[in-house]
Amino acid sequence: MGLGILKDGKWIPERDQEDKEGKFIRPSTTFRDKITADGSSKFKAEPGRYHLYISWACPWACRTAILRELKGLQDVITMSVVGAEIKDNSWEFTDEPGTIPDTVNNAQYLWQIYLKADPNYSGRVTVPVLWDKQTSTIVNNESREIIKMFDTEFNDCNILGAHQDIDFYPKDLQDKIDETIDKIYQPINNGVYRAGFATSQTAYDEAVTELFTALEHWEKILEKQRYLCGAQITEADWCMFTTLFRFDAVYYVHFKCNINRIIDYPNLWNYLKELYQYPGVKETCNLDHIKRHYYKSHPKVNPTRIVPKGPNIDFEAPHNRDTVGAG
Repeated sequence: MGLGILKDGKWIPERDQEDKEGKFIRPSTTFRDKITADGSSKFKAEPGRYHLYISWACPWACRTAILRELKGLQDVITMSVVGAEIKDNSWEFTDEPGTIPDTVNNAQYLWQIYLKADPNYSGRVTVPVLWDKQTSTIVNNESREIIKMFDTEFNDCNILGAHQDIDFYPKDLQDKIDETIDKIYQPINNGVYRAGFATSQTAYDEAVTELFTALEHWEKILEKQRYLCGAQITEADWCMFTTLFRFDAVYYVHFKCNINRIIDYPNLWNYLKELYQYPGVKETCNLDHIKRHYYKSHPKVNPTRIVPKGPNIDFEAPHNRDTVGAG
């Protein structure tokens, strides 16, 4: 996420995000290097070498924060958190509650990190960003690839406190996990944005219809099995979680995804509660940052920038997922 763009090393605050038909277009990420356990890439998995830049508001960035937390990499990979709102200079390091300053590069704005990696960079300025302290460059800014690195490449480092025994990408499910992440990306993860940032009725109708068709599909799947890929929790579930967590508080109203709430789907709602209650996950969930970001950072969608008080959502309520597929 991130409005504005860098062009030839210069920051441009505003840019169009839709095509001629009013459809929201999400450009691809740019930095796609990989950290490897065996050092086969130029970025070897080493304690203390890497730094993660995120926003609590951004679902893509929070995927990486979740995997960092659940794999026990907090002391291995340091982290900075930008402020909730995007303003003229996009993501900014502030002193508001919930933020963590940039102690690695001492940047005020995230785009300064991109320029440090490439002074002539042209493209989006987004979170997450995985930074290499050793070579002073960006390793990767694609959330799906970062979570896989966190999940698989640091297991052989013998790091005190790391959870090598927790595997969200088991070998026997890898093809299914990848297929599932692909399947939920366009209609659900990106679908809420395609609906919310659409500038034509046709584009909106197409996106919102695909979104709720997909949600209904997974509601039926989760009636029979506990997680998206079966009986075991995987990376696919964490990719789904960050969208579902924001849905009723933001996407339902702000992005006009209001055919149903997640709480209206018994299986998706209980599934969401179980994932939220997984040890370590709630520490990555900041509804204050989420609501302030969306409602105050998209003036074309919400010109008044008024942040709603509600809704009241009890993510701590009991769930029934331990009974699904048990028989």
